[in-house]
Amino acid sequence: MNSPEKISSAVQRLYDTYPFPPETLLDEPPPGYNWRWNWLTAYNFCMGHKPEHLSIRILDAGCGTGVSTDYLVHLNPGTQVSAIDLSQGALEMARERCRRSGATRAEFHHLSIYDVGQLQGEFDLINCVGVLHHLPDPIRGIKALASKLAPGGIMHIFVYAELGRWEIRLMQEAIALLQGDKRGDYEDGVKVGRELFASLPENNRLVQYEQRRWSMENQRDASFADMYVHPQEIDYNIETLFELIDASGLEFLGFSDPNYWDLQRLVGKAPDLIERAENLSDIQRYRVIELLDPEISHYEFFLGRPPLVKADWSQDDLLKAAIPEVNPCLHGWPSQTFLDYNYHPMQLTEAEFEFLKACDEKAGEPAAATGSASEETQPKKNVGDILAQVKDLDLDGLRSLQKRQILLLSPPTGRE
Repeated sequence: MNSPEKISSAVQRLYDTYPFPPETLLDEPPPGYNWRWNWLTAYNFCMGHKPEHLSIRILDAGCGTGVSTDYLVHLNPGTQVSAIDLSQGALEMARERCRRSGATRAEFHHLSIYDVGQLQGEFDLINCVGVLHHLPDPIRGIKALASKLAPGGIMHIFVYAELGRWEIRLMQEAIALLQGDKRGDYEDGVKVGRELFASLPENNRLVQYEQRRWSMENQRDASFADMYVHPQEIDYNIETLFELIDASGLEFLGFSDPNYWDLQRLVGKAPDLIERAENLSDIQRYRVIELLDPEISHYEFFLGRPPLVKADWSQDDLLKAAIPEVNPCLHGWPSQTFLDYNYHPMQLTEAEFEFLKACDEKAGEPAAATGSASEETQPKKNVGDILAQVKDLDLDGLRSLQKRQILLLSPPTGRE
């Protein structure tokens, strides 16, 4: 068995050969958004309310060519972003990407996840996408990251799921066997893999799976190599995933795609089965879901370090006093029809639309000039103030907007 040092060296060689992800460098900010990389929306998703502070420290742990770093800088004005990666080649591309896009608040360090302790201080948001499953010791890696998470901070993680990657693992093994003593020559591995897909029958299961799910992104050799000739990969199921999470010592705050983990979408027509599932633990229920719908290829979730203050908007008085704000990660707003934070189509009622437009007014602008050096600002409207002006919308309707992540709320004592 290869030593951890040899495995890390092999991973580094792969990404020096094929820097990943291979997205094109742009002379402008990256297009669109990923709400998981926006502190405001990610924190709200986890805690049910806006964070008190927007000036924070962010760590991009395993930044690769800097796609995530670029977004983290542009989606979080006023923050300082630190990024680390094992590959010097990928880091060079990351620096150039951020230089060209104007992401000047990013700093880069040639470090492994294991050595993150060399960075000064703690971070409020840690992003670690597609990295831990490539470490020889993921538990050591997640513990190292957890040690750098500030109290009240959150960590966003993405790791592979074994059920939706079964066909990938078969192809990985076939390529490795055919490479023989050339295994570790990643360009040769891509060549062998390409020949296999071109030669197999069209009705072959591996060919069909590749064409249905991955062929568009795998047109690029860097993506193909990352998927099929990677020297180190650990795929998880729900049980092993929570072993990893428990080892971190952090609190599980939820999957970032909660709709997948709702058993109602699979067996909602059978109330008896839903009732039986109520007797299961959360982990057992999650396991049932992935067994019944084994297409999942990765887990994406949030962890947090206590103390974590979560909002409870069930009290009417508290909800009425809350300060509302439209989620900044909406595509096509302002309109009654737009794409929500997950780029899913959303249709608002007329009353919902009127309420959100009222939230989006320029509250907090300076009041009429007083001649003083420091102008006071108009107080922002709370939920109760706006509801008094909008017909046909009640507090339950507001809770629906908040649950759907269309509306962000701040407690009345919250400060930005």
